[in-house]
Amino acid sequence: MNRYTLAVLVRNQFGVLNRLTSMFRRRQFNISSITASETESGDVSRITFSFDGEENGKVQLVNQLYKLPDVCSIKELTVENSLSCELMLIKLQNSPSSREEIHAAAEAFKAETIDYTKDAIVLRLIGDSRKMDDFISLMQEHKILEICRTGTASIEKGSATLRQNLNL
Repeated sequence: MNRYTLAVLVRNQFGVLNRLTSMFRRRQFNISSITASETESGDVSRITFSFDGEENGKVQLVNQLYKLPDVCSIKELTVENSLSCELMLIKLQNSPSSREEIHAAAEAFKAETIDYTKDAIVLRLIGDSRKMDDFISLMQEHKILEICRTGTASIEKGSATLRQNLNL
């Protein structure tokens, strides 16, 4: 099974996200993250899906997505052709016995402390999904109180844009 990232430019209309996620559900793809926001223009939104599946199923999914009237453009983003990052907030128990190790790991991962109390510390990390997973694994020996992760934000390298592929 492979991990894919699709950037989809859609008309900014009520219910579009539901129609797109329903297409993934019907094709039995497991969506690992979704990010959605308005773009530089208020009339279109950009939705980035990261999901697991097989190549032939992904091709069928893209063809089906293009048939939806609100879909303007689709681009598959890969490690080679795009830049990606994710944001994670992680809250850890702040005990004297683990404080020094947590700070050392945070420094190594370039995490920023954004809240600090005698009972808890909240760190903010920005990077790729692997960096987030690695940091979580490292923190497993400490008491993780809560984790909040955004979906993957991806953009194509160079001057190419998603708008250049408009399907209107």
